[in-house]
Amino acid sequence: MFTCEESDKICPPMPGAHTKQLLMRSKAKDKYLLAIVMHDKRVDTRALSKEYKVQSFSFASPENLRRLLGVTPGSVSPFGLLYDKNHEIEVIVDEDAWNIGQFRFHPLTNTATLIVDREAFKTFLKHTGHAFSIRKIPAKNFKMKYPAPEVRGITD
Repeated sequence: MFTCEESDKICPPMPGAHTKQLLMRSKAKDKYLLAIVMHDKRVDTRALSKEYKVQSFSFASPENLRRLLGVTPGSVSPFGLLYDKNHEIEVIVDEDAWNIGQFRFHPLTNTATLIVDREAFKTFLKHTGHAFSIRKIPAKNFKMKYPAPEVRGITD
């Protein structure tokens, strides 16, 4: 699977924010962002580049995905931050995803999904030495082709 739309068709309902992770690079190649957003959000990279005062952001190449996160396209995951020993990547989490309290992340391959709560995610980032910020990541306006699947929480 390479897209969230493909996973929606074959995966059973799971708790947690159905997220996608986007590794973006500034045009000057001096800034990398790992943006964690809801799966149906189309990030407005033009608006984001203005917020970061860079000329533009584009998606990282397969070579940079491998070098920085140890993954291939379709498998981007914050767990790949273990490979970012030089801390080249800044992590930003969209507040819509953060507010759900749990995330769905690939474990460095797109054939499985792990559910990670906020506290465990913060602990993981602390161990990798990566700071993160929670923000309203700008979105492009668009109409969804189909409604998002219902998200149900786990009860104790």
